[in-house]
Amino acid sequence: MRSKNKPAQTKAEAAHAARLAEQPCVVCDAPGPSEVHEPEQGLWFASMPLCYACHRGPEGWRGTRLRWSLRKMTELKAINKTVESTYA
Repeated sequence: MRSKNKPAQTKAEAAHAARLAEQPCVVCDAPGPSEVHEPEQGLWFASMPLCYACHRGPEGWRGTRLRWSLRKMTELKAINKTVESTYA
């Protein structure tokens, strides 16, 4: 579902997001399909793949972020790991 103030994805953004959704979670390595998290609305090329628990679960990014802190993961580190895995 798209926010009403959020612009629609371009073809390239949609293709990139689809590739990310196939990858494992960048935080806990749970196998895909994953949810695609944008660090800021509309920044699809800086997005990362996250499992439900690490994204929207009670201890995930939208919750207490415990899953992230236990792994010493930040949003910037997750972006870096996502880009690194794209080229590995």
